[in-house]
Amino acid sequence: MSLDHPGLPETPADLPSERPVSPVLPDASDVVLAPAEAIPRIDLRAKGEPWEKRRAAGKKMRLSVPHAAHGEAVSTDGRRDPVAIVAASNEGRQARLVPIRLKRMSESPFAFLRGAAGVMAADLSTTPRSGIDVVMNGDAHISNFGLFGTPQRDVVLDLNDFDEVTIGPWEWDLKRLVASLNVAGRDEAIGRQDRRRIVAGCVEGYRRSMVELAPQGPIDVWHRAARADRLDFDGIEIDPDSQAVLRKAVEKARRRNNASLLEKAGERQVDGGWRLREDPPILTAVDDDVREAVISGLEHYAESLPRERRFMLSRYHVVDVVHRVVGVGSVGTRAYLALLFGNSDQDALFLQVKEAIRPSHAPYVAPLPEPYGSHDGARVVYGQRLLQAVGDPLLGWTTIDDRPFYVRQMKNMKGEIPHSLLTGRSLVFFAFGYGALLARAHARTGDAAAISGYCGGSENRSFDEALADWAETYGDQNALDHQALVDAIADGRFGPGDDGSA
Repeated sequence: MSLDHPGLPETPADLPSERPVSPVLPDASDVVLAPAEAIPRIDLRAKGEPWEKRRAAGKKMRLSVPHAAHGEAVSTDGRRDPVAIVAASNEGRQARLVPIRLKRMSESPFAFLRGAAGVMAADLSTTPRSGIDVVMNGDAHISNFGLFGTPQRDVVLDLNDFDEVTIGPWEWDLKRLVASLNVAGRDEAIGRQDRRRIVAGCVEGYRRSMVELAPQGPIDVWHRAARADRLDFDGIEIDPDSQAVLRKAVEKARRRNNASLLEKAGERQVDGGWRLREDPPILTAVDDDVREAVISGLEHYAESLPRERRFMLSRYHVVDVVHRVVGVGSVGTRAYLALLFGNSDQDALFLQVKEAIRPSHAPYVAPLPEPYGSHDGARVVYGQRLLQAVGDPLLGWTTIDDRPFYVRQMKNMKGEIPHSLLTGRSLVFFAFGYGALLARAHARTGDAAAISGYCGGSENRSFDEALADWAETYGDQNALDHQALVDAIADGRFGPGDDGSA
């Protein structure tokens, strides 16, 4: 067994810079754009270009990649077989859980879209690129926005899944978001024109937010958070239906804490101690070797935390570990739930220890710089810290049996906005809001001024219309891909048990 933990950044030279730097823009030799991780150290002597100049350079990029180019459907000439991509993504996963993954993905076109990040990554790699990179989420569909608590016990709405994070074109994230809106709309029997209005509103939310953020200082951009009890997006007001959905979701998130999870997931033993309740195939026991490996991995994980949080964690001890099946696309990866206690057996802490695998976009973008390129757990953690306005204070990474993992709190003040409850005005509002939130995330590492220049001002809707066209054609393609997976499962293409039976 190997527990090789990556080195931690201890000196300023090891930390990512916060100054955007990239290859020179076409015909704009004095403007630079790219994520901060492109250079190894901070340079506080070089003066950056004014935001107005960077915005003008972004606008000029439309000459080589016009908005209309983004509306073109993904070409089917030479397109890879989506079922083959799904099959390839099962490699390295726990074989006994692959049937569950396939069953979940086959349940609906939206479930397929969620699980088939690799299919969409391959498709996006063939589409036009604006030329501006950011630290991108990589999987920004609507179910990856949610509620979570801050250290100050506020509830915020933001991106909440970062398994696919990497550096790449900002528009790939936005296209995945609008495609998910289109597909979710189809699942809810929303008509074509209304789907188009919802998608265009999402792009407008992104575009307007970039216009707002472009002239702001980096510190102001960095600290922009969306408190769920007072959502405020430029260009739209929250309606009563959306307010009701949000209020209910926030109340539910506030009731989700370590104490309520202990009551639900834990059980007392005859000796008075606690253990995690098994619920096969979702929660299953692990043997002693795996248990010890996870505990050792958590001890090494503590080294990835800031020193003051490491001290706080040292006051807890592990009492139980189980294996947990997670998500749709992540099913089959190794994930564990650890129960810890601190001051008493009512002071519970739940940590999720989740395997981090190669991101779906990796074959289509440049290799990541260190320390992100050598440890996928570190990649996920740093990506989350860079993209989220407020993060989990116990987020960190480790290595278990030569596999990279990341660690986070489990369900503590976390919640979702179920898209099945979003109809009419509420779906319009949240689509707009998700677009705005994605823009805020991108602006933290990318160049908001350049992206704003490329997208256009608050009244320029050509980019909105182009992505509405693209989302509709991709919704058609996704429906065909989903049916291809259903047929492949029925034909036994994945082998015995691929109907999802455990």
